[in-house]
Amino acid sequence: MNATVPGIISALVLGLIIGAAGRLALPGERHIPIWLTIVVGIIAAIVGTLIANALGVGDTRGIDWIELIIQIALAAGGVSVAAGLCTRKRVH
Repeated sequence: MNATVPGIISALVLGLIIGAAGRLALPGERHIPIWLTIVVGIIAAIVGTLIANALGVGDTRGIDWIELIIQIALAAGGVSVAAGLCTRKRVH
């Protein structure tokens, strides 16, 4: 990963997209801030890429659908955990 301005901007955009996709994959409404969705999306994108590379499906011709599915699944799990933590803090 390059720590350049375009690299950081692309990570934020990818995090937003993956986080939003993970959020949409879950039923019901999630009450978490957008910044947390982006952070979860960035982490899911990085971990999903690592998992896809470990499985040997991280670099294929065209769109890496398996990698994308892994990333969205991780984002959905992360958003679900984050929403649970945010809701629990508000209730208490």
